[in-house]
Amino acid sequence: MQDTLVQKEVLKGGEFLIKASHPEGLFIPEEINEEQRMIRDMVRDFLQQEVLPVADRLEEQEEGLAVSLLDKMAELGLLGTHMPEAYGGMALDTNTNTLIADVLGPAGAFTVSYAAHIGIGMLPILYFGNDEQKEKYLPRLISGELKAAYCLTEPSSGSDALAAKTRADLSEDGAYYVLNGQKMWISNAGFADLFIVFAQVGGDQFTGFIVERDLEGISLGAEEKKMGIKGSSTRQVFFENVRVPVENVLGEIGKGHLIAFNALNTGRFKLCALCLGGAKMSSTTAVRYANERVQFKQPIANFGAIQQKLAEQAVRIFAAESAMYRVSNLMQEKNKSLTAEGVSFGEAKLQAAQEYAIECAILKVVGSEVLDYVVDETVQVHGGMGFSEEGTAARAYRDSRINRIYEGTNEINRMLTIDQLFRRALKGELDITGPAWAVQKELAGMPSLEKPEGPYGNEQKAVEDFKKAVLMVAGAAAKMQMDGELNLKEEQELLMNLADMLSDLLLAESTLLRVQKLAGLSDKPAAQEVYDAILRVFFTDVNFRMLKNGTDALVSFAQGDLLRTLRMGLKRFTGYEPTNVKADRRRIAQTLIEANEYVL
Repeated sequence: MQDTLVQKEVLKGGEFLIKASHPEGLFIPEEINEEQRMIRDMVRDFLQQEVLPVADRLEEQEEGLAVSLLDKMAELGLLGTHMPEAYGGMALDTNTNTLIADVLGPAGAFTVSYAAHIGIGMLPILYFGNDEQKEKYLPRLISGELKAAYCLTEPSSGSDALAAKTRADLSEDGAYYVLNGQKMWISNAGFADLFIVFAQVGGDQFTGFIVERDLEGISLGAEEKKMGIKGSSTRQVFFENVRVPVENVLGEIGKGHLIAFNALNTGRFKLCALCLGGAKMSSTTAVRYANERVQFKQPIANFGAIQQKLAEQAVRIFAAESAMYRVSNLMQEKNKSLTAEGVSFGEAKLQAAQEYAIECAILKVVGSEVLDYVVDETVQVHGGMGFSEEGTAARAYRDSRINRIYEGTNEINRMLTIDQLFRRALKGELDITGPAWAVQKELAGMPSLEKPEGPYGNEQKAVEDFKKAVLMVAGAAAKMQMDGELNLKEEQELLMNLADMLSDLLLAESTLLRVQKLAGLSDKPAAQEVYDAILRVFFTDVNFRMLKNGTDALVSFAQGDLLRTLRMGLKRFTGYEPTNVKADRRRIAQTLIEANEYVL
């Protein structure tokens, strides 16, 4: 198995399951260059000077405020950082764009307006538009002259997007399509000038269209009364005999699913970055309140129960951030190699996102659930004040909840993760059969008594074992399906168990690689002690989750001797020695408390 894991090339999507990575090939946020630092500072200044001071006014949906903020971003070039220079963009690399989203994360509901415009509003045109469409719309979207929205969801089609009922029928003279239907939950609908709309041509060919707002027959519903993200515009959009010129068909007739699904890959990744940026701000809010709030004649930050919460927030953020920047760099390297081969700017970005669709789905789930945990615990640290709208804790709590629903629900993304993994294996794009058989052979032998060597030997062995655990469970399930004893499409609980195991693997290995790289860069032993503590706590928790998810999966389809053998194997592959998490968490929390903010 070890031989199959040692590789130095850039991994393909999903290959982290079967091949090893090395710290030197990793990008971590601690090593941003001077240009990236300048851009980060510019974005941070915009956030602190323009967005946060008007957060209450955004919450009240002051007319024109979100639009004016987007215009100010356009003046700074921030609506086109991911777009080609030929259309007025800055063509910044993937890591820099990830950093921008990370820094903007604390912008709350405004991140919805921003992300909807630059992501699902613009990317379909970059990815699938023809030259005329790109030249007509991209410069105006980048400059902020036009604002974009994305119209996919309908009352009867949410996760099942292809079940849309909105129709587009070609006129008798062939000059335009007549659009009729209804879309709902459309972000930016209240001020958008341009809609990316999906409709069934002739009733059965799912197709994308670029629809300008001023066309006759378009009307809007009232602003939705939402639980959170109140500062964003969300309305229904109605199309009644809207005549869309044939030149505004986006991509090919009947191929709208390619647009919808591929735009979401990048959207999911971007959502993770925004969530983690918001989580860091929420962590800071919790730390500062814990330092200020005095009970029993001392700050509540002195109490172990509070320190446990602050530390766990930090551990989850750090692990997710490690995976996010790792995947960001993989997409950047893929983008570079495609560009070097002569692939166009937009096509290279599209293919890079497609390549890492598994990782993007994982990160969407992870980012949204880390943020949910962090904001919830921030409310708890605040006690009664957390339930009050006077501070920011309650708003962050409400705003967070939507992230587990849009860009594909977390349940859909979990199942998509495993579906993509098996599809790639069946197509021969990802060889998991060989490594899975190697694990089965290993189970027939005696476990190695060799003790891991090196400062991170235990964690390196744990990562190898976690990979074996996932391969063993996934391989057993796949074999049962091939033997006709299991239909994985009907086993959603099993798929979600596997997805969580795969997710934990990605995060655990990414965290280890980051800590190893920091050990090589840092000359501050005290700081490295904190990173090592994070690593130990996270690996201890992952180990138990691997055992739990693996067990739940195995007992759902295996029985008798097979089940006993597989469970013995799972225990062998979840043998990471637990750490004193109390002491490690206290060390982590003390770092935050002394800095009075999230500083990791």
